[in-house]
Amino acid sequence: MITEMQTLWGLVVSGGLGVVGWVLRSHVEEVKRLQILLNRTREEVAKDYVTKTDVQSSINMLITRIDNLDHKLDALLRSLAK
Repeated sequence: MITEMQTLWGLVVSGGLGVVGWVLRSHVEEVKRLQILLNRTREEVAKDYVTKTDVQSSINMLITRIDNLDHKLDALLRSLAK
């Protein structure tokens, strides 16, 4: 009777440890998969960044166009005032 209980208890403990090991392994694999996805996402996001010189160039073009509009408006207002 005692050996049967020991055998049963050994099976229960072994089964429990097996389930815990399987769950841990699946979580470790999921964490590795998520790390790979995160690294890929970081690489993709970095491609979308704009350099400082690109921003300055775009801003300078915008300022030039706004200045041209300003001059045209000034000329229009001067011609209407006369």
